[in-house]
Amino acid sequence: MKAPLHDLRVIEFEGLGPGPLCGRMLADMGAQVTVIVRPGSGGVAEKLGGAEQPLRRGKQVQVLDLKKPEDRAAALALVAQADALIEGNRPGVMERLGLGPAACGAVNPRIVYGRMTGWGQQGPLAQAAGHDLNYVALTGLLSLSARPGERPIVPPTVLGDAGGALGLAFGIVCAILEARQSGQGRVVDGAIVDIVAMLGGIAQWVRASGQLGGPEPSPFHDSPFYEVYGCSDGGFITIGPLEPQFYALLLQKLGLADVDPAAQYHKAGWPALKERLTALFASQPRAHWCALLEGTDVCFAPVLGMAEAAQHPHMAARGVYVTDAGGAVLPQAAPRFLPLG
Repeated sequence: MKAPLHDLRVIEFEGLGPGPLCGRMLADMGAQVTVIVRPGSGGVAEKLGGAEQPLRRGKQVQVLDLKKPEDRAAALALVAQADALIEGNRPGVMERLGLGPAACGAVNPRIVYGRMTGWGQQGPLAQAAGHDLNYVALTGLLSLSARPGERPIVPPTVLGDAGGALGLAFGIVCAILEARQSGQGRVVDGAIVDIVAMLGGIAQWVRASGQLGGPEPSPFHDSPFYEVYGCSDGGFITIGPLEPQFYALLLQKLGLADVDPAAQYHKAGWPALKERLTALFASQPRAHWCALLEGTDVCFAPVLGMAEAAQHPHMAARGVYVTDAGGAVLPQAAPRFLPLG
């Protein structure tokens, strides 16, 4: 099978994090991505990720100094032959370089102009600096990582950046589909705050029912059946049987015959049962609970380190991670595409 985006040509003006990740997502789906990089070192990207640039995987690299007229002209020539471009500068930077939407649209009316920012092209914060943690905080979703009275935790690295990259990639492909029909390109304003807020739609739906972020105990923060528990060896496991049938199976597996499955959502009993489960899970090492619960319908998974995740039998069987020539463990492209028959 050919990769689904094999006939797409994309120009990426290399920036930090989410823009290059968006470009690699498209490249992993088969797009022909040419990344325009500045002369010299990678700056903060090199400090955070080392000299190797895995986000350039599957891309053609073109070094251009966009402050030089001849290099700007070369960039426009590439844009003229492309379906889409990606840039991740603050609003106005590309326009000042003579590479904004109007200039690129003049040489290619069908171009889809993907703009990756944290705050968006307009709004009071549009010109402010920011990073992943800030964007997730502004959407309200960071608050959900805190229990009542506690400080929110720093979420997994690049939660917002990765969500933003995925949203921009989705928007670019949508706009290309339309441009191929109409012959007219458009700007895709990929603001991380917009995309993360959209991805939080389920949380907002649950909140509207009073089950999240309100004064009442929440199944997601306070219940004994949606929790991270420590084990005797210092490892951790997670359980999440929100559905009654899965909860009943958990009680059966743990030998808790005296706990009434029908009382799952009786909130007054949650603290005592959580204390009991805390002691129970702490009585055995993580491997014991994996042997008892993993692969069943109790909604269970161990908390794995990043190196462990690559070696887990399920992840290994699916080939989720690969090890490159330098020994770095990297995720494979997702989603996958399979034949119908």
